[in-house]
Amino acid sequence: MAAKEETPGDPERRTQFADLIRNRRKQLGLGLDAFAQKAIDPVSGTRVTRGWIYRLETGEKVTPPEFEELRALAAAAELPVEALQDAAGSQFHGRDPLVTGSPVSVAYVRKLDRMPPEQRDRLLAFIDTLVPPGEGEDQ
Repeated sequence: MAAKEETPGDPERRTQFADLIRNRRKQLGLGLDAFAQKAIDPVSGTRVTRGWIYRLETGEKVTPPEFEELRALAAAAELPVEALQDAAGSQFHGRDPLVTGSPVSVAYVRKLDRMPPEQRDRLLAFIDTLVPPGEGEDQ
């Protein structure tokens, strides 16, 4: 029997979430143990184990994280939970946030990509004054 040819669209080949977690952990200078100790959801107290993070980062199969686990990982990574939701949706469900968002939000994001970084940062800071991070988050 011929070996199955893997294509870039295969779910096993998607690594957006694992890459985000691994790269952010390294940026913060944290080992697996220290990162896992910080991976506690501030609302529910849900923890993400060192073993799960290790399996994720090394490409082993893991159960997709629940929202509370995403919040725990966001706390450890010091990132907005939305960034983790988008990456997890891409890796575990093949969901492209630019395709599945509303047409208006997709149009705005595409415009953001064409802006110089300094203007983009100023615009995002302004948006944060209108809708502070954490308000109106989908759960």
